[in-house]
Amino acid sequence: MWYVAGSNHDDYLAQGYAESEDGINWSQHRLLAPPEMRMFDFCARQRGGSFDAIFARVWVREGSAPPESGLWWCRSPEPSAKLSDWCQPIQIMTAEDRGWHSGPWKPSFQFEQAAGNRALVFFDSSYRTSDPGPFPFAFTLGCLEIDLPLEIIGNP
Repeated sequence: MWYVAGSNHDDYLAQGYAESEDGINWSQHRLLAPPEMRMFDFCARQRGGSFDAIFARVWVREGSAPPESGLWWCRSPEPSAKLSDWCQPIQIMTAEDRGWHSGPWKPSFQFEQAAGNRALVFFDSSYRTSDPGPFPFAFTLGCLEIDLPLEIIGNP
């Protein structure tokens, strides 16, 4: 299980990993990505003999999101608790404000065919409204259709 822990309010997010055979007894929790990476919701799926993953790098501070914010893809021969076991991540969507959404997070995805490379990537997002109230945001859902590489790129 890949999981995120921390607090948006404190600008602290840590992406972790743990394994369980029965959902009750868990292995030692390991850190997949350090808090300064701002990784959020690592979602992995098997495709052929390897595993693909899509994750978000979020920005919860004031001001514009840095260029590394957005959705990222990587692949590994097997699921791993070490980010270095996955290929060099490739950014597939930025956090650019597109009017109806900015700063995607919580990705999930599905391949159109078990052996194909066309993926539908679903994500949550939000946009700022003109409401001066205590919560001037609206939440949105989006879908990105993308062809992902069939082979592992870069490391491991």
